[in-house]
Amino acid sequence: MYPDDRVLVGVINRKRDLQFLLDENWYRIPRDKLPRGVYTEYIAFFLSGSAAKGRDTTGVYYCAERSGVELLYRRDILPHESQHGRANDVYYKVALKNIMARIPPITNPTRRSISFVHTTWDRFIHARHILDLYSTSDYYVDRIYHALRDARVRPERYWSTEYRETGYAPQVRILCENGTVVASTQAGQGVDVYLEAAIPEDEILAKIRAQIASKGGPVTINIPHEL
Repeated sequence: MYPDDRVLVGVINRKRDLQFLLDENWYRIPRDKLPRGVYTEYIAFFLSGSAAKGRDTTGVYYCAERSGVELLYRRDILPHESQHGRANDVYYKVALKNIMARIPPITNPTRRSISFVHTTWDRFIHARHILDLYSTSDYYVDRIYHALRDARVRPERYWSTEYRETGYAPQVRILCENGTVVASTQAGQGVDVYLEAAIPEDEILAKIRAQIASKGGPVTINIPHEL
């Protein structure tokens, strides 16, 4: 384990999926949630819903080392749920080893919306709360990302730990009818909006909305709510 090893924090909200993790050492991720691939040395697990039943609070309770990844249809991963609405969607089935309990768990006292969080091993082992997992730049990008989703815009988010694969600084990208709007924590060519922490968030969002409008509006895609 090295301080800059990458840790992906995922969500488990069904008791059955928690059993798959603990008993069979695997975890599933919709490919459309991580379109650039599963690039991480470790995966940690935020438990909520029925998976957190009997625990004091929701939080990150486990971590495991990634040992392999394969692409499969959901119906092949979960054959007993072959009639599910996403049965024909493609998922990553991530093989795991060395499952470890996170004691104490990393909690979410602010009830922050959790999907996937990319962090590093040094932040993970020192974190007490979910917000401790974010770098300064990632935290700012995440706030903008969720504000856009609340406005029914579906942005794509890039994290600092993905830089070695993507070459992109932390940013959000919005696919529009006439191009892509890029809002980045690093100014430069191809960046439409510079995410500068000194500028109020409302002002940043107004700039992003103006850029989206100038490029014909966002491409409309339904946002699935169930994994």
